Amino acid sequence: MQFNEIWQDIVSNINQFDFWGIVAFVSGILAVIYLIKESIWTWPLGIIYTLISVVVFYQSRLYGDLLLHIFYLVLNGYGWYYWSKGGAKAEGNIQVTHSTIRSMVVTIGITVLGVIVFAEMLIAITTVFEGADPPALPYWDSTTSVLSVAGMWLTTRKKIDNWYYWFVVDILATGIYFYKGLYFYSALYLVYIGMAVAGYLAWKKSMKSSAP
Repeated sequence: MQFNEIWQDIVSNINQFDFWGIVAFVSGILAVIYLIKESIWTWPLGIIYTLISVVVFYQSRLYGDLLLHIFYLVLNGYGWYYWSKGGAKAEGNIQVTHSTIRSMVVTIGITVLGVIVFAEMLIAITTVFEGADPPALPYWDSTTSVLSVAGMWLTTRKKIDNWYYWFVVDILATGIYFYKGLYFYSALYLVYIGMAVAGYLAWKKSMKSSAP
């Protein structure tokens, strides 16, 4: 694949953006920026991005992605509520913290199980929904999807571990989209890799500054 072909694909995708596509793109980028800054505005922007994505995936009959973004919608709503209330004890601003070893092990275990279950669901979609396209890479797609849900959950709880998940997701998604020939999205997730690194460093600094 020559660089010119990749560049032309990226430009073509940008030119095909309609109004809602632009809104989704901008809100998605801004949501990550505000997340890095620990701003509660990350959640309403995430909801805007997710709502548009739900409609797009429904119209495109991409039911696996549709189901995933419904999870995102719920988690965005929960994150907005949890951060605005100041955490479980409503003690004011939530501080960035590490997950405990026990909770990390539980999260990893549930994630591994989730990858297997969701992959089998993606494979079974073609027998449930008429007209649905069979998944090209069910286990890879499942891995990025379930890791994203785990990352979202840790984000709602303001755990610095969330950036580990997003970093892995962004690397995998960059490769998967490139393999599928979706070079625009591959380039976009390449940008997200840098943003995940920036987010981790910013939250680590915040965690140190708030330490007693």
